[in-house]
Amino acid sequence: MIVNRRALAVIFLAASFGLATVGAWQRAGIPPLPPPFIDVTEQSGLDFVHVNGAQGRLLLPEVIGSGGALFDFDNDGDLDLFLVQGAARGTQGRSATSRLFRNDLARGDPRTFRFTDVTERSGAGIVGTGMGVAAGDVDNDGWIDLYVTALGSNHLLRNNGDGTFSDVTAKTRTDDPRWSTSATFFDYDNDGWLDLYVANYVRFSADMKRDCYSAASARDYCNPAVYEPVPDSLFHNEGNGTFSDVSARAGIVRAAARGLGVLAADVNGDGWTDLYVANDGDANQLWINKGGSGTFEDDALLRGVAVDRMGRAQGSMGIDLADIDADGDDDLFVTNLDNESNTFYRNQGRGVFEDRTSEAGLFRLGLTGFGTRFVDYDNDGWLDLVVANGAVRQSGSQARTGEPYPLRQRNLLFHGDRGRRFVDVTAAAGDAFAPLQVGRGLLAGDLDNDGDVDLVIVNNGGPARVLRNEAGNRAHWLGIRAIDGRYRRDALHARAVLTPAKGRAVIRRVHTDGSYCSASDPRVLFGLGVDAAPATVRVEWPGGGVDEFPNLAVDRYWVLERGMRPRSL
Repeated sequence: MIVNRRALAVIFLAASFGLATVGAWQRAGIPPLPPPFIDVTEQSGLDFVHVNGAQGRLLLPEVIGSGGALFDFDNDGDLDLFLVQGAARGTQGRSATSRLFRNDLARGDPRTFRFTDVTERSGAGIVGTGMGVAAGDVDNDGWIDLYVTALGSNHLLRNNGDGTFSDVTAKTRTDDPRWSTSATFFDYDNDGWLDLYVANYVRFSADMKRDCYSAASARDYCNPAVYEPVPDSLFHNEGNGTFSDVSARAGIVRAAARGLGVLAADVNGDGWTDLYVANDGDANQLWINKGGSGTFEDDALLRGVAVDRMGRAQGSMGIDLADIDADGDDDLFVTNLDNESNTFYRNQGRGVFEDRTSEAGLFRLGLTGFGTRFVDYDNDGWLDLVVANGAVRQSGSQARTGEPYPLRQRNLLFHGDRGRRFVDVTAAAGDAFAPLQVGRGLLAGDLDNDGDVDLVIVNNGGPARVLRNEAGNRAHWLGIRAIDGRYRRDALHARAVLTPAKGRAVIRRVHTDGSYCSASDPRVLFGLGVDAAPATVRVEWPGGGVDEFPNLAVDRYWVLERGMRPRSL
C-alpha cells in the first residue's frame, strides 16, 4: 500500500525527530504512528517452541542456542523458514527436531502468508543439541542448501530440488564434532564455489560440568571462561561434491577463541572476502584474506575491532555490518553482555574502525544482546537497528517471583537518524516489542513480498515469533536478488549501489550471514521514501566485474543477473 506524499512527510518528520512516544507526537501536533511491527505468529501458523533441554543442572549449552534460516528452499519466490531445535526431547518426553516450514504466500493477497510444517516429508528434521544454521548453494545447482551446527556433529543438508534434503555431511567431509555455533558460506578464493567457515565455542561435555554461582551465592550458569576455547574451522569447496579442511593451512587454528558470531565481507576493499568473528570473552577476530595465498591474518587489533574503546575484550555474541552513514564503507555492530554495552564501530575508511558507541546513541547497560540486524524498517533510505536480548545469568528478581526460566529481557528497536546516531524507539514499537523473552536468533526478510523487512525471533526455551512490518510499505522501495549466472546462485557478498534520479547513492551488501546463529533473506531492499522515480542499480560482483541496470521501476523486486537484462520477480 502506498499512501500520499503528505502522509509520508508526516511519517518521516516524526521519525527524524525521534518522537518515540505518543505524548511527544501529540505535543508536537503530529498524529501518532501505528506500531511498525505486529506479532502475527498465530495467524502465520508457526508453532515452533525451542527446547533447551534444561533439567536443573544449569549446563552451559542450555542458554546458548539457537537460530534459524529464512531462505527459498522450493524456488517459488517467497521465503521459507528453518528453525534449529536445541534438544532431542521436548515436553512430556516427546521427540523434538529442527523443523522446516514452507511459506504458502497467497498470490491474490500478498499480505496473507502462512507457514506449513513440511519437516517430515523434507527429511530436514535434525535431532540433537542444535545451535545455528548457514544457507548457501554449495553445489551451484540453483537450490539453496543448509549447514546446521550443534554441540556434537554438524550436518550439511543438500537441497535435492524436489522438496527434500539429503544429509551429505560424511560425503562432503564437512563435519566438526566440537561445539559449533555460527557459520557462513563465502567464496574465499574466488573460484566460484562457496567455502564454509564454522565458529566453534568451548570444549564441553556433560561430565565436565562445573558448579558456578552468582554474586548472591545462588547456583547459576557458568561463565564460559571456565571452559577451554577451541579454534574455528575453514572448509574449502573442491567443486566436486567434497570439501577439504584447510584450517591449519589458512592460519585459522593459530588462535583458539570462544566463537559465537561470524560474518564474511570484503572489509578492506581489495576484492577478497574477509571474516569477522565475535568471541565470548576473548578479543574478537578480523581475519584478513591474503588473496591468492589461501591464508588469513588476524588484523582485528590493528584495525580497531578486537576490543572496545577501553581496551577490554567483551562477551560478544551477535554481529552485523552495513554502511549506515552512506559514506561508501561498512560499519560494524556487535552485541555483548549486560554489564558491557553493545559496541558500534564506525569505519574510518579502508577497513579501519573506531569505537563510536556512545556517539551513535547505542551505549546501554542491563541487556544481553544476541541476534541483531541493520534494517530500514520504514523504508526512508536510512538503516535502523534491531537487537534480540536474553540473559545468560539468572535474574534474582525474576527468580524470586517464581519465574521458571529467569533470563527474560526485552528486545530493542532503534531508528536511524540519517546515519548520525540511533534513537531508541522501543517504547513506541507497540505490543510486538513488549514481551520479556530469552531472545537468541534474529532473522530478517520480506515474508509477504510487500517491500518491507519482517522479522523472526527465535527464543531460547520458548516459542519463535513472527513480526510483520506495518511501516515500510507506506513508502516507496526497490528490491533486488543478485544472481551470478555463471554459478546459478545468489551472488553472496556482492555490493549493490542504487543511484536514484535525485539524491545520494545507497550501498547495500548481498549477504545472509551475521546476526546470531542465523541466515536471513539474500535479497536487498532499498528504501526510497517519497521518491517514486525509476532508479539505477550497479552490482559489483564478487571477484571482480560490474554490471549496471538502469531505469528500474520502483515498488517491485528485480532479478539482476551478471551479464543479463533485468527481469521482474
